[in-house]
Amino acid sequence: MCLFQSTARRLVSQVHCGLKASSSKKQKFCLEMARPSSNMADFREVFAKAKHIAIITGAGVSAESGVPTFRGAGGFWRKWQAQELATPGAFARNPSRVWEFYHYRREVMLSKHPNPAHIAIAECEKRLSKQGRSVVVITQNIDELHRKAGTKHLLEIHGSLFKTRCTSCGNVAANYKSPICPALSGKGAPDPDTEDAAIPVEDLPQCEEDGCNGLLRPHVVWFGEALDPGVLTAVEKELDICDLCLVVGTSSVVYPAAMFAPQVSARGVPVAEFNMEPTPATNKFRFHFPGPCGTTLPPALARHETEIIS
Repeated sequence: MCLFQSTARRLVSQVHCGLKASSSKKQKFCLEMARPSSNMADFREVFAKAKHIAIITGAGVSAESGVPTFRGAGGFWRKWQAQELATPGAFARNPSRVWEFYHYRREVMLSKHPNPAHIAIAECEKRLSKQGRSVVVITQNIDELHRKAGTKHLLEIHGSLFKTRCTSCGNVAANYKSPICPALSGKGAPDPDTEDAAIPVEDLPQCEEDGCNGLLRPHVVWFGEALDPGVLTAVEKELDICDLCLVVGTSSVVYPAAMFAPQVSARGVPVAEFNMEPTPATNKFRFHFPGPCGTTLPPALARHETEIIS
């Protein structure tokens, strides 16, 4: 909680420039933040000079790969919304149903591929690393499409569909089995008329650590759970040193990720938003590029004419 408190304090102390503009410089800065630009040439000049780029991504970047978002109207699996299944309580009451849901999501993801936005980010990271520049991806997504695309410096703040955590010993492990256990084979159909499989707990995914055999759960952050403090500390360190921040395909309404980019913008760092439409945070940023991320992001991150490739 200390991390959240310190971040909140910094935000509160830094967002009052509109109320107390003691200098013309402050007034100009606040005015510019209220009118985000869509000038790609201007963004490209900023991009060409940036040494440490933080890219915050959300569900919108994966939606273009055909990944269901399970948010908003129509975001149902059978008759439940994700918010009803992705909770510790739901897992305690009916681990079979929750595992069916996550088995379905894992199987869907095995058929999906990175889109041009994922690829542009990965290629940008690889290219800039040869120039002594860095790119970090801070993602809310649990689908691993950034990893599939080749991104190396990746912080998955909500975990991964392809990792499990033992409810007994706490061991976290990568798991790409399909199906994840024999009892889930052919299960997880999303049709609302599908009956629950009611798989016995002993037949659900089990820990393979010596002598454990505890029930596994998906290693994702569920509603009502805190984010990993180690991951959050790493995120804060990256945001503290970045000199350019991109917000890609996120609604900017899910906390704490929703305050990451405004926090960066509040200290004067350029932030560029790539999203289908404006978000509650748009007016806090220097740039906003509307449209599909797979269309807008590749030209934004392409090699700049001033880059020296060794």
